[in-house]
Amino acid sequence: MPAQPLPDDRCYTDEHEWVLVAPGAALPDEPVRVGITSVAADSLGELVFVELPEVGTTLVAGESCGEVESTKTVSELYPPVSGRVSALNAAAVENPGLITADPYGEGWLFAVLANDTGVLLTAAEYAAKNGLDS
Repeated sequence: MPAQPLPDDRCYTDEHEWVLVAPGAALPDEPVRVGITSVAADSLGELVFVELPEVGTTLVAGESCGEVESTKTVSELYPPVSGRVSALNAAAVENPGLITADPYGEGWLFAVLANDTGVLLTAAEYAAKNGLDS
């Protein structure tokens, strides 16, 4: 069970990332934030290092773009949307514990000016695939 409930104002991926785009909504003209879910944060444990794509990098949904490292393992990041990275969360890079403590708020990873999406799930669909109560 994740430490935090799944917000339903965003979409999720099978790879345990989220994007701040409401289910069924069109991609906005402004950048959208991307992060990892509480499911991923809980399974990784204490995060010690985060490698994020550089600002200006063009991402393709579903293709590895960075990684998070915990005391247990290293996990690749797969962006839920395609587009250009417009911002990084420097606070999360400097203090990876923020990602675990607040994965849907202060622990966001990067922002993307998105032009396409990968396969996105609603909070209920993500919860069902991961055996969670939505």
